[in-house]
Amino acid sequence: MVVAMDNDDGRGKEMAGFLIKHHLGQLQSIILSSDPRLHYPLHVDFAELMDDNPSLAHLIFSQPTEYLPLFDESAIWAQKVIFEDFKKMVNASVKTYVHVRINICGSPLECPDSKFIQRWKPETPSPDRHSVLPRSVLKSIFLYIIRAQGYRRNTATSFPVLFSAAGEALGLCKDDLVDIVKAGDDVIVTGVLTAKWSSDMKDVRCDLDPVLVANYVRRMNELKSDIDIPEDIIMKFNQFWSDFKDTPLKGRNAILRGICPQVFGLFTVKLAVALTLIGGVQHVDASGTKVRGESHLLLVGDPGTGKSQFLKFSAKLSNRSVITTGLGSTSAGLTVTAIKDGGEWMLEAGALVLADGGLCCIDEFDSMREHDRATIHEAMEQQTISVAKAGLVTTLSTRTIVFGATNPKGQYDPDQPLSVNTTLSGPLLSRFDIVLVLLDTKNPQWDAVVSSHILSEAEQRKGNHDEDLNDIWSLTMLRRYIHFVKGYFKPVLTKEAEKVISSYYQLQRRSATQNAARTTVRMLESLIRLAQAHARLMFRNEVTQLDAITAILCIESSMTTSAIVDSVGNALHSNFTDNPDQEYAKQEKLILEKLSCIDDFPVINITEGSLLLYVCIAKVITSPPSATPL
Repeated sequence: MVVAMDNDDGRGKEMAGFLIKHHLGQLQSIILSSDPRLHYPLHVDFAELMDDNPSLAHLIFSQPTEYLPLFDESAIWAQKVIFEDFKKMVNASVKTYVHVRINICGSPLECPDSKFIQRWKPETPSPDRHSVLPRSVLKSIFLYIIRAQGYRRNTATSFPVLFSAAGEALGLCKDDLVDIVKAGDDVIVTGVLTAKWSSDMKDVRCDLDPVLVANYVRRMNELKSDIDIPEDIIMKFNQFWSDFKDTPLKGRNAILRGICPQVFGLFTVKLAVALTLIGGVQHVDASGTKVRGESHLLLVGDPGTGKSQFLKFSAKLSNRSVITTGLGSTSAGLTVTAIKDGGEWMLEAGALVLADGGLCCIDEFDSMREHDRATIHEAMEQQTISVAKAGLVTTLSTRTIVFGATNPKGQYDPDQPLSVNTTLSGPLLSRFDIVLVLLDTKNPQWDAVVSSHILSEAEQRKGNHDEDLNDIWSLTMLRRYIHFVKGYFKPVLTKEAEKVISSYYQLQRRSATQNAARTTVRMLESLIRLAQAHARLMFRNEVTQLDAITAILCIESSMTTSAIVDSVGNALHSNFTDNPDQEYAKQEKLILEKLSCIDDFPVINITEGSLLLYVCIAKVITSPPSATPL
C-alpha cells in the first residue's frame, strides 16, 4: 500500500515541506541536471528529520514500506513547487526518478553482478500440487544503525551479528545504489529488513532468508576509525610533550615502554613497531603515481623471542586488523577468491582486502608456499589487487600495513644473505621497510635480567618505573595517540634531513658488503617513510636531522651487515637507556662522520617522490667517482 499525496493526514505535504526547508540545494541541483532518465538520490539525515518532525520520523521508522515511497513522491512534488524559478533555463526539468536516501556498518563480503529482481513466481497447478503465490510472511521493519561494531573480525563480515550467527546478511541495492560498493568496502547501510523465499524444491521445506533492502549506502573507506579523541586527551598530549621539551627522546621512550609491556627490553623492536603503525605520508609524484605511506615490518627470529606477542599487541593498537597464519593461508585467502552461488560468480574478499586501512598480521610467514607469497607483491607495493577470475575483472584496494613474523631456516648464519636464511625471495624482502633479526644468543647477564622481569610480572609487584609509565600510556591511550598523530601531522622533510637520507642511500649503494635484496630504490622510500613516522611520533610537523638519523638506525638494525654503525648489536638484546639524548648524540656524531666522505654529492630534493628522480639518483651512485653528477 502506498499512501497518496492527498491523504487526510497531509504527511506528503509535511515531507515536501521538510525537503524544501532543509534540502533546497539538492532539489535545485536535481532540477538543473540535464538527463531526466537518470536516477537521482536525495540524501536525508534521519537525525535531522527526527529533530524537525518526530511524528513523521516515527512513521517512517515503524512503517517504512508505506512511507518511503511517499517520500519519493514528495520529492517530485517539492520540485514542482520550486520549479517556477527555473522555467526559463534550458536544461531545467522536474525529474521523475528521484529517491530519498535516509542515512548499519560492515564490509561487503560478496558483490555479485547486477540483475533483475523476481518478486514472485506463479506456480502451474498439477495433480499433486496446489497453485500458490509465495510471499514473505515477515513484517518489514526499518533499521537505523550507526557504526554498529558487533561483527566478527576473524571472518569476512558484511553486516552486524543481529542478522545471523555468522554475522552476514544479504543486502539488496536498487536504482542509483547499484555498483557503488566493492568487496572489502566499509559501508553504512540504512534499509528495510524483509525476507525472501529460498529456492522451492520438491520434498524440501522452503525457508525464509533475511534480506536488507537498502535505502541508503555510504562507503566508509576514508572514515574507518572508530576512535573518538576528546579535547582533554589532546591537551594531555600537548602537556606531555611540554614536560619533555628539553629531553624529547626521553619522552619518546616513555611512549615506547607502553608497547607490549609484558616483553622486557627490545627497544629496537618496539621502536620499529611504533614507526610501522604510524607510517609516513602518502603522496602523488609528478607523474601521477601514488607513493604509499604505509610501512611493512618483518620479524625474523628464533622461537621464544616474542614475535607473536608483538603481532597480537599491534593488532590491538590498530583500529582495524586481521590476524592469520602462513600455514593456514592461501593466495585466495589473502587476496580475493571467486565463488559460485546460485549459478552466478561473485568475489569474496580475503585478509588483505578486509584489512584495508588497517593492519594485516601474518604469523609463520615462512610456512606459506612460494606461489602464495608471490601473490601479495602487488598488494604490498601498489596497495591494490587486480582480479580477473570467472569473467569478473576489477581492482580492489589493499591500503594495509603488513606485519610478518617468521623463523629462520635452521640455524641462522650471519655470513649468508637474509634470503638464504629465511627462504624468502629478494623482491618480497625489498618490500619490507624494516626486517629485524632476533637471535637468541647466549648472554648470561641478559638472561638474568629477563628472568627477573618475568618473575616480577608473575608476582605482580608494584612500584616499578616501567609499570608507572605503563599506567600513563595504557593500551587505550596508545591507540588514541597513534590515531591522532596519523591524522593531524603531515611532516615535511627539511634540507638537513634530505642531505642525511640522500648521503646514506648513496653510501649504501657504494658499499661492497651491501645486501642486493635490500639496497634498492625502495630503501630510499623506506627511509623517508620512517623519518616521517618518527616526526609524527615526536609530535612534530617537520622532519629534522634527528628523525633522519633514527630512520637510518632502524635500517641499520635490519641489515645483516652494517655499513656505518658497527655496534648496532642484536635487536633482541637492545634495552632502554637511562639517558637516551646522550646516547643519540654519540650515534649522531658517528653517522655524520661516516657520511662526510660523500659531502661533494649534491643535495637531492627527495620530497617530491618522483620515480624519475629516483632513477637519476641511482645513475649518479652507480657511475664511477669521476663521472659528472646528473
